[in-house]
Amino acid sequence: MKLILFDIDGTILWSDGAGRRAMTAALTRVFGGAGPTAYHYDGKTDPQIVRDLMRAEGHSDAVIDARMDDVAASYLALLEQELATGRRGMHVFDGVSELISALEARPDAVVGLLTGNFCDGAMLKLSAAGLDVTRFRVGAYGSDHAHRPELPAVALRRAREALGIDVRGEDVVVIGDTPADIECARSVGARAVAVATGRFTVEDLAAHAPAAVFPTLADTAAVLEAIFDA
Repeated sequence: MKLILFDIDGTILWSDGAGRRAMTAALTRVFGGAGPTAYHYDGKTDPQIVRDLMRAEGHSDAVIDARMDDVAASYLALLEQELATGRRGMHVFDGVSELISALEARPDAVVGLLTGNFCDGAMLKLSAAGLDVTRFRVGAYGSDHAHRPELPAVALRRAREALGIDVRGEDVVVIGDTPADIECARSVGARAVAVATGRFTVEDLAAHAPAAVFPTLADTAAVLEAIFDA
């Protein structure tokens, strides 16, 4: 049995900046400022983004921790508004729906999520993009841990608890668009399949030695081969 864990932003879909706009507004609302505009969100968890940006604004970790729940609540409310009003630019990347369907058709595959998004934010983005969130049977989220390499172990535990599937780390495949996705897979001995639909190029991602790297997920047969043919 393989547990295939998809990242969301830059891998499954493009939200046309909705998450960043919502986070900027939430941080401004709660802290009075949003931090450096040059900061890259790619590969980060939502709590990590909050901490990095607010440290740069001069706030202590104690203050950031005390206000994290307020930021999350504000962010999620603002994200819902952004997704409702800014869906013109949102889209699911080529091949994603076909790949998920192909995986669902296999008796030896479980489809899940491994994302830096807060869990509720992940659900909002997937739903806004027209994807049924119940297709992802296991999930590990930024709201579970701020340190991304901790998330594969969370997904393994949930597969055992929720589905009764005792999957080993080497049976996990992480699909993502950043070096952070590749590196976090190594925390449990999982395979990483990289896709250059985000900010990083094929060459950027290949430098981190994933099991495979693709320009897009449009070639379903090739991606399935990378997932199942170790």
